[in-house]
Amino acid sequence: MKGSVHLFKIWGINIDIHITFLLLPLIFGFHYGLRGVFIIFFVFFCVTIHELMHSLQAKRFGIRVEQIILLPIGGMASLRKMPDNPKEEFIVAISGPLFNIIFALIFFYPLYTLLGPEDFFHPSLDTWARTFAYAFWINPLLAFFNLLPAFPMDGGRILRAFLAQRMNYKKATHIAVQLGHLFAILFIFFGIRYNHLLLIVIAFFVYFAASQEGAQVDLRMVLKRFFVRDILNPNFISISPQTTINEILGLIFHTHQEDFPVVEGENLVGFLPRGEIICALHQKERNVTASEIMRREFPVVRLDHSLYDVHMKLESSALRAIPVVDEGKLRGIVTMEDVGRIYGLVIDQRR
Repeated sequence: MKGSVHLFKIWGINIDIHITFLLLPLIFGFHYGLRGVFIIFFVFFCVTIHELMHSLQAKRFGIRVEQIILLPIGGMASLRKMPDNPKEEFIVAISGPLFNIIFALIFFYPLYTLLGPEDFFHPSLDTWARTFAYAFWINPLLAFFNLLPAFPMDGGRILRAFLAQRMNYKKATHIAVQLGHLFAILFIFFGIRYNHLLLIVIAFFVYFAASQEGAQVDLRMVLKRFFVRDILNPNFISISPQTTINEILGLIFHTHQEDFPVVEGENLVGFLPRGEIICALHQKERNVTASEIMRREFPVVRLDHSLYDVHMKLESSALRAIPVVDEGKLRGIVTMEDVGRIYGLVIDQRR
């Protein structure tokens, strides 16, 4: 995400922080001194572990997780997708709040005994004793908020996982999205009523994130109905490993193709996407050949793959096009534009 700063990497997952998050220690430090700074870093710790629990469970089910980014209103793990299996989605969704609940259960009695009921049940940043109490109650609060049964909170995903075992996935998502919109409206009401700006900001985030989830599921349902063989254009251009950048530019200028499979005889030996061509134009001579800059490892799809499969492979590989190989032969390429065009046509028909 733009404006984020990389902190460290753990279990193959990048932990990044958005620069706006860095304002919080300054603001709380100014008003509450070291106690304010401590609370912000404790929140940072709890949110990071919360998102790591989601990420580790997702990785168990073969889902790629590249990054966790910390924002002023919470954390966000960049999962490529949620599991299609409702039981797996439930496990991924519940793991974050479960950490917060277990943490609170472990430390409840020790802190209650150490601080005493007066400080423990009256958290604030006025004294260090009440600051530690404040830190304790952050975890139950995080668990409660995230378990609200509405998107994009974990509770919305848990609700969808429960409903998806009793109705179709799209309808289950629609219910969770509508609840997300309802909670967003309630947050705005209470934010205005009690002059709580952060609650209003969270409300807008919840509303748009819930809408985005609904759009993503709609996209998935549409793309699963179409297959590569339905849209594949048999007229495509392949190049040899000896083709120069100059020659490739000529092909781009005179055709609509910008990504090229590289073949030697009848064998697909590489793939040259638009991004590598642009980099070569800036960094290398015009006589450089395809074999010097092509990708030798890249995803492929078959004729019987759905457009949703294509979409996911394109997103995970950060490519705009992907070769189609079936029965050991190169059949063509499918682009993100092809996928988007089919989705657009279906949506237009519904209007």
